[in-house]
Amino acid sequence: MSETTGASYAAAGVDIEAGDRAVELMKEWVKKTQRPEVLGGLGGFAGLFDASALKRYERPLLASATDGVGTKVDVARRMGVYDTIGHDLVAMVMDDIVVCGAEPLFMTDYICVGKVHPERVAAIVKGIAEGCVLAGCALVGGETAEHPGLLGADDFDVAGAGTGVVEADRLLGADRIRTGDAVIAMASSGLHSNGYSLVRHVLLDRADLALEAEIAELGRTLGEELLEPTKIYSLDCLALTRTAEVHAFSHITGGGLAANLARVIPDGLHATVDRSTWTPGAIFDLVGRTGNVERLELEKTLNMGVGMMAIVPQESVEVSLTALADRGVDAWVAGEITDRGDRETGAELVGDYAG
Repeated sequence: MSETTGASYAAAGVDIEAGDRAVELMKEWVKKTQRPEVLGGLGGFAGLFDASALKRYERPLLASATDGVGTKVDVARRMGVYDTIGHDLVAMVMDDIVVCGAEPLFMTDYICVGKVHPERVAAIVKGIAEGCVLAGCALVGGETAEHPGLLGADDFDVAGAGTGVVEADRLLGADRIRTGDAVIAMASSGLHSNGYSLVRHVLLDRADLALEAEIAELGRTLGEELLEPTKIYSLDCLALTRTAEVHAFSHITGGGLAANLARVIPDGLHATVDRSTWTPGAIFDLVGRTGNVERLELEKTLNMGVGMMAIVPQESVEVSLTALADRGVDAWVAGEITDRGDRETGAELVGDYAG
């Protein structure tokens, strides 16, 4: 009679020791994100944040957001580069939070893998930690889950959730916007983390371009361009609110520029953005030309070179542009707010791109 071996977690594909090793490797990076309000260290069941720090607010409003980075993780997996995708995650979460004027406080992450490779997991967390530093928030905890049988050994996905705070009477949004306000665009660092299903379909599947291929118009390899980290605007936006009067922000993510800008435009008003005020980066032209993608399709999928927009009164334009330039943010006046009365409201792009 053959001997029957008892079942085990390891035999099912879950390596607890590898998970413990990953935690040890990531601790040094998480420590770099700590704020004075954070209590305890990595390894507890929950992250702790001292809420007494909010006593300085008259009426503190907590803002929360959650997101992932979509199929950009497939590019990271193919290239074997894991320490930049975390920047994207922090940007997707914390730049949503700062839109209402909230200061990012803390974040948690969720990393799901087919097999725990401790160094890879630690590299992902390193990127998240570095992103948290850029956003001014703490990484207070997270979860690494191993899903053998559901994901391949090299497959992974990331998600995160964040919390911020804003004084109630400083809450930004549609109710502050007025006719005549200027729309200031802030340049993106590239594709950011949206539209990668289209980008991958066009460049990798249909055109069969190699990630290692040098693309002359990009000035680097395709993979390097596609993995360019999403710009994190949180501290730039907060600095702007302390320097100039800001009525609203719009984070340009999935759905494109017009659709995201429309989310903060109140009934009766309309945002008009002039394409001639900027030239989208070469990657946008490459996707459009290679895939024969119509301009409107590109614009409702990709950010077209604009990652964040600020809506400010006309008298705040110059000081706003100066403040952003001082922080190294490429920004320009891209449009204005007009009164449409009973006609359709929202946002639209007009004209043709410069160049």
